[in-house]
Amino acid sequence: MSDTIAETGSETEDDHHPSDLQYVKIALVLGVITSVEVFTYFESVLDWGDALIPSLLVMMVVKFWLVARMFMHLKQDKPILSGLFATGLGMAIAVYIVALLAFQFWA
Repeated sequence: MSDTIAETGSETEDDHHPSDLQYVKIALVLGVITSVEVFTYFESVLDWGDALIPSLLVMMVVKFWLVARMFMHLKQDKPILSGLFATGLGMAIAVYIVALLAFQFWA
């Protein structure tokens, strides 16, 4: 990879894309997280109680971050852009939680 960059002065297109195996791993992780999210709806099997909303929020953030990082190629961007993305994501989660509290969702 460094030889290619040194010779041409830029990275090749293949340097920015995950391999096929990485796409399969990402799909499996996303599938497992989605399965756990769906499993939370079956209260007869396991009652999540007060941990339901926080666990769903964590799973949502993990899935969103993984998709943005790998499929939107955030992993290869400059660190400042990743920081701005994380800041926006944090603010969106805060607004969502405030909206839930405003409508007394947890009351």
